[in-house]
Amino acid sequence: MQGLSIASIKKNPALIPLYACIVAGCVGAGYYVLRLATRSPEVTWSHHSNPEPWEAYRTKQYKFYSPIRDYSKLESPAPNYKE
Repeated sequence: MQGLSIASIKKNPALIPLYACIVAGCVGAGYYVLRLATRSPEVTWSHHSNPEPWEAYRTKQYKFYSPIRDYSKLESPAPNYKE
């Protein structure tokens, strides 16, 4: 196909911004998925070292925006399964 080799891109330089946008979108999507897999509280990778990972977020703010500043003084809405 035309436009997929360096020689054909040199013939038609208008394809360069198209390829730049596609590469930027792929890199951004890959970064976002990697960030969700490593930073999201819903995902855990170490079941053996931390069998109850939800307990770490009992007194932390993990929402993007919240009018509450200090979560450590509030009672958590999460159920306590140890009782």
